[in-house]
Amino acid sequence: MIRNFKDRINEAEGEEFPSKTYRKMVLQPAYDEAKKYFLHSMIQIHAAHLKMLEEQSIVSPEDAITIGKAIHALDVDYYSTDHYNPLFEDLFFRIEHDLIEEAGEIAGNLHIARSRNDMGIAIYRMTLRKKLLELMSEMLALKDALIAFCEEHVDTVMIGYTHTQQAQPTTLAHYLKAVVDQLGRDFKRVQSAFATVNRSSMGAAALTTTGFDISRERMKDLLAFDDIIENSWDAVAGADYITESATAIQLAALNLGRTVQDFLTWATQEFNVFTLANPYVQISSIMPQKRNPVSIEHMRSLLSAVVGDTNTVLTMVHNTPFGDIVDTEDDMQPFLWKSIDRLIGIYQLFGSVVLTMKVNKKKLLERAENSFANVTELADTLVRSEGISFRQSHHIVSNCVNALLGAAEDSLLGLTWQLANDQAMLVLNKGLTISEEDFYATLRPKHFIDIRTIYGGPSAVTMKTSLEKSKEFAKDAMQWLNEKERAILDAEVQLETFKTNWSGA
Repeated sequence: MIRNFKDRINEAEGEEFPSKTYRKMVLQPAYDEAKKYFLHSMIQIHAAHLKMLEEQSIVSPEDAITIGKAIHALDVDYYSTDHYNPLFEDLFFRIEHDLIEEAGEIAGNLHIARSRNDMGIAIYRMTLRKKLLELMSEMLALKDALIAFCEEHVDTVMIGYTHTQQAQPTTLAHYLKAVVDQLGRDFKRVQSAFATVNRSSMGAAALTTTGFDISRERMKDLLAFDDIIENSWDAVAGADYITESATAIQLAALNLGRTVQDFLTWATQEFNVFTLANPYVQISSIMPQKRNPVSIEHMRSLLSAVVGDTNTVLTMVHNTPFGDIVDTEDDMQPFLWKSIDRLIGIYQLFGSVVLTMKVNKKKLLERAENSFANVTELADTLVRSEGISFRQSHHIVSNCVNALLGAAEDSLLGLTWQLANDQAMLVLNKGLTISEEDFYATLRPKHFIDIRTIYGGPSAVTMKTSLEKSKEFAKDAMQWLNEKERAILDAEVQLETFKTNWSGA
C-alpha cells in the first residue's frame, strides 16, 4: 500500500531535487522575488568581493580582470525577465554557472571566503535599507504637508474630545500638530531600524568567518554599510534587523490608523468637520445625495493590512532556530516589502486628502461657541477671581451646566452671570466678584485658546513656534536622508567603475 503511494508521488513529483511541488511553492516564487529585488545587489557584492580579494592578494590582478570582465558582461535585463530554470536551485547558482561559462573555472574563486549565508544576508539588508529610505522620504513629505496645513489652521477653532465626548476648545492645527509629532517619532523608529539594518554580514561566510586574510572593513565600505556585524554567528543568524523594521512599520501604521479613524468620523454629516475634494469621494449608485469618503475608508483597511503583513513577519521569525535562516528570510522579506510599499502609498494618499479638503471653519466655530466644552476656563477663572478652591469652583460651574441641561436652553448661550452668581450663593454663601464682562469673556472659545500659551498648548503663538521647531526637525532629517542615499549611490558608482576598468571599456 505504502509502496503504491510512493510510486504515485515519485511519478508526480520526480525523484530528483527539486520536487515539482517544492519548485512551485518555494523555489519559483523565491527566484521571481530575487530577480526583481536582489539582482543588482548580488552583482554589486560580486564586484565588491572581487575587488577586496584582489586588494588582499588572494586573487591575482590577472584573474581579477578575467573574472571582472565576466561580471561586467552579465546581462541584467536578461536575468530580470528570464524564467526559473530547475537546473539551478536559485539565482545565485544560475549567475555563478554563467560566470564560470564566461570566464572559465577561475571564476569559481570569486566564492573564496564567502557563503550564500553572509552574501544572502547582505543582499537582504541592501534591499531593505533602500526600502526604508523610500519610506522615510515619504514620511518627511507627509510631515511637510501636514505642517503647511497646520499653518493655515492655527486659528481654526474646534472642539477637542476625550472619552469620545466634548472636552475643551482647541484648534485643528493643535490636533494635527500632535499627528506631526507622532510622525516624527515614527521616523526616528524607522531611522533606528535603518541603523540596525545597514550593517555588513560579509566575511562571516557560512558561520565562522574564514582562514583567508580578507578585509571585512573593506567590504563594509565598498557596499556603503555603516558598520559590521561583529560576531559571525550573529551575522548569519540574527533576524532582529527584520523584526525591528517590521515593528517600526507596524507602529507607524497603527499610529496613522487612529487619525484615519477620526477622519472617517469627522467626514460624517453629523460632525461635518470637512468636505473632501471630489477625487477622493465616490457617489452612491442609488442615493443621489451621498458622497462616500472611500479614500479614508480604504486607508483604514490598508493600514490594517500593513499591520497584518508585519505581524506575519514577526510570527514567521518566532521559534526559528538561532542559526542560518536565509531560506526562511526568503519567505519573510516579501511581506515586509509589501507593508512598506503600502504604507508609502497611504502616506501619499493621506497627504493629498488633507491638503485638498475644505475645512468647515464656520460650523466648527459655531459648535464650539455653543458647547459646554468652554467651561473649564470659567472654573479656572473663578479660582483666581474669587479666591476659592478649584473643587468649589468646579462645583459651581457643574451646577450651572446641570441646570441648563434640564432646561430649554441646553447650550453655553444660556450660561449667564446671574445663574453662576446664584450657584455661588448656594455653594459659597456669597455672590461673585467677577465682572459680567470678564465672566462672558471666559466663555468664548477663542479666549480659551488664546490664553493657553503654555509650552505645547493650542494658542496661535505657541503653535507657530512649535511648527517652526518641526520644520527644523524635518530639515535635519532630510539632510541625514540625503547623506545616506548619496553614500549608497556613490558606492554603486564606484563598483561600476571597477567593473568598467576590469573589462577595459
